[in-house]
Amino acid sequence: MASSSAAPRPPGQEMESSSSAPAITTTKGKLYAIGDIHLAFADNRVAWSKLAPHPGDGLILCGDVGESEDHLRSAFSKAIACFDTVWWCPGNHELYTLRGKGSGARGEHKYQECVAIAREYNVLTPEDDFAVWNGEGGPAVVAPLFTLYDYSFRPDDVSIEGAVEWANEKDTVATDEFMLHPDPHATRQDWCWALVHKFETKLGAARARFPSLPLVIANHWQLREDLVNLPLIPRFSLWCGTKLTDDWHRRFGAKVVISGHIHIRRTDWRDGCRFEEVSLGYPRQWKKCADMGKGVNELLREILPGPPVPESPNVPTQWRVYG
Repeated sequence: MASSSAAPRPPGQEMESSSSAPAITTTKGKLYAIGDIHLAFADNRVAWSKLAPHPGDGLILCGDVGESEDHLRSAFSKAIACFDTVWWCPGNHELYTLRGKGSGARGEHKYQECVAIAREYNVLTPEDDFAVWNGEGGPAVVAPLFTLYDYSFRPDDVSIEGAVEWANEKDTVATDEFMLHPDPHATRQDWCWALVHKFETKLGAARARFPSLPLVIANHWQLREDLVNLPLIPRFSLWCGTKLTDDWHRRFGAKVVISGHIHIRRTDWRDGCRFEEVSLGYPRQWKKCADMGKGVNELLREILPGPPVPESPNVPTQWRVYG
């Protein structure tokens, strides 16, 4: 559970459990998202330092801001200086335990350290009550999640016991296998399943409380296997999500689902719900944008109000270079 010593919240914002009225985050502006800013890289730190002011707007940081406390503080301090309201959900890199660096915390303890830092900056996390966005494209409930993965994004003929070895046959093994620890859970799969149950319950409660409002779901990992397309490292799919969340966009009335992790910017529509991959990525992965004179500001993705809803509930993938 989250620490009880949370920092004061921004003016006008209340915990859902403290009032019968919705927790309103803002009454104007647009909602943006970006993930995987990876501040361990100097080029990314320079790019992040150029984030422009967005008065009245909100921002969702969709995981993998970096590995260290300094990376988190740099990401959060700049974000809150530029946006009125900021959300964060963790990626795998925030959860790494680096040998000889930091507190040495592992698993749940490492995650809670990150949550505590976010709360110092009034950044909303998956441990906070979901709040209602009342700006452009709203109202909508913004729901940051944390689900991990359970190796279920694999072919039917590959067993769970042989999944990592199957990936290793193509020289693909995630760094998570060595640096992301599940403590106190026995395995990463166990941690994933516990998280899925936790946030399934939380989403259900939000849906019951705000039955007329759509959700904006943000999670570092993909909710659906069919949105994981990795031409160069296809077997990395093991570390990209869980099949247990495949129908969450339908079950919980999502208007938009946001993810990062795979570093391939794309927009998809499923059952009338928009799915956005919003990664910045490693410097080499946004070099084409840099060569065009575009940086982190152009790579922010507008979530709300967002693009028009297509006539068909399912349309071909839109591959985005930026924006």
